[in-house]
Amino acid sequence: MSAHLPEFENPPVVEVALAVQFEPIPGLTTPQLGLIWDQRYRRDYPRVEEHAPLDPVVERFGTPGSTLRDVQIQLLNKPPTPRVWFLRSDSSELIQIQSDRFAHNWRKTGEGEEYPRYDEHIRRTFVEKFGSFEDHIKREALGTLVANQCEVTYVNHIECESHASLARVLSIGVLQTKDASLPELEELRVSGSFVLPDANGAPLGRLRFSIDPAVRRADNAPIFRLNLVARGSPTEDGMRGIMGFMDLGREWIVKGFAAITTQEMHQIWGRTR
Repeated sequence: MSAHLPEFENPPVVEVALAVQFEPIPGLTTPQLGLIWDQRYRRDYPRVEEHAPLDPVVERFGTPGSTLRDVQIQLLNKPPTPRVWFLRSDSSELIQIQSDRFAHNWRKTGEGEEYPRYDEHIRRTFVEKFGSFEDHIKREALGTLVANQCEVTYVNHIECESHASLARVLSIGVLQTKDASLPELEELRVSGSFVLPDANGAPLGRLRFSIDPAVRRADNAPIFRLNLVARGSPTEDGMRGIMGFMDLGREWIVKGFAAITTQEMHQIWGRTR
């Protein structure tokens, strides 16, 4: 981990995903997805699932609507190519591919399992698996891969006494009222965004966060689910530009996580820097 970033011994992170969105590749059909799995990923990711494709999402600046979701119209006789998941046997990692998107996810699957860290595993695995995907696209002459958005996502599950205790967790935008005309607050949701600048100060992307009440599946205990998503344009063409944004986005997520959470939580998570 970079020396200048906040660091925690026991962060509450349960999932990390790196994703790149690109212009649709016409040749990336369902049979090709099967071929990619069999030739590139099957040994390490033996399980396969099909899911509905995600709509393209692009961060916009200077126009109405900060995020644009493109709606793709499909002919009735040509259903959309599915989004496929290639999963490890224990579901701890998965690769997602659709005609305009590639992602790699790490997920915490067991109590006590440690987050494998960005520099040590998350980044390296994405570079390797995406590189193999890009190589297949070139070898099969399926089309040209032109990245238009990159995305870094961190999901955190934060233990709490009740869903009314958000002020203990979040240090930004927390509503508190002492008005006796209202009963005790039951739960609260908070979301927001920050514009991420490039090296020249121009808008490059956004850091979005949201925190919602949830219930932990294992024991039905109350938790807060804190999502942080950094999304924006590659810093330059090619893999160098894709990873340039990934590294920047992850850096903003780590700094943002520390900035919007309380010192009390930092002690619980073992902040060392």
